[in-house]
Amino acid sequence: MTQTTAVVPTESGNQELITAMPSSSPSEGPLSPLTVAPLPQTERVYRHRLPVRIGHWLNVVCLFILIMSGLQIFNAHPALYWGDRSDRDKPLLSIRAVRGEDGHGQGITTILGRQFDTTGVLGYSNNSARAFPAWATVPSAKWLAMGRQWHLFFAWLFVINGVMFAAYSFMSRHFKRDLLPTSRDLRGIGKAVKDHLALRHPRGDEAKRYNVLQKLAYVGVIFGLAPLIVLTGLTMSPTIDTAFPWLLAIFGGRQAARTIHFIACFSFVGFIVIHVFQVILTGFFNNIRSMITGYFVVKHEGASHEA
Repeated sequence: MTQTTAVVPTESGNQELITAMPSSSPSEGPLSPLTVAPLPQTERVYRHRLPVRIGHWLNVVCLFILIMSGLQIFNAHPALYWGDRSDRDKPLLSIRAVRGEDGHGQGITTILGRQFDTTGVLGYSNNSARAFPAWATVPSAKWLAMGRQWHLFFAWLFVINGVMFAAYSFMSRHFKRDLLPTSRDLRGIGKAVKDHLALRHPRGDEAKRYNVLQKLAYVGVIFGLAPLIVLTGLTMSPTIDTAFPWLLAIFGGRQAARTIHFIACFSFVGFIVIHVFQVILTGFFNNIRSMITGYFVVKHEGASHEA
């Protein structure tokens, strides 16, 4: 006997691969389909609405300028302390340039009293004594006043964009529908962590929505980390402290707020690095296109099954 294979349309407009076996004798009737194997298909899903896309790209611009101008400001006093005063003898972190035994400049980074040689990256780079190198700051030259202007302008743009996004998320139910983890999501955290460590990512219908780790990361950043970095930034302003003295009490002093602000900044850097890595890993073109046009392409794998 020989088998016959054909591609036939279904009622839904898709195509299915049908394999049939002929009967052993003419009296047994026509060919009977035994297995049906759907062909792999793609589906376009409208994943990101316009306000989400606009807010996302504004944040991309704001965060890069804020981080780089913030490093410019940090370079003016490259040390962090705890409390309300600067104890220059016991900084939690300091990045400085020193003269080495050979007479050349050397970068030394001190973390909790332990020193590290970071010449060429931190403390001393391109024959210049500065905590963070020129390529990492805005502006690249040592210009504290301009760095503050850039930082404050984009900080307020970041705040306005964040408030508008939060309002949209709650009014449109985007927060509850797409970002808030469900109890079922939370029960699957262990499996999600294992899948991510093994570089296995959701496919098919599961790829249409955020997984639990994405939801936790986005909620933590948008409604936790972002407000924290804004509030600690405000706490460093004497004018704001005069109007809202409780901010100093909450964060334990102006220098403590500066340290928390710095930690929050590099938490954003860590989030950005992981986020970009995942975007590349799960399909760079598809992810970028979805954040520009709103449409995300989902591939459905065909699987043979009994008729």
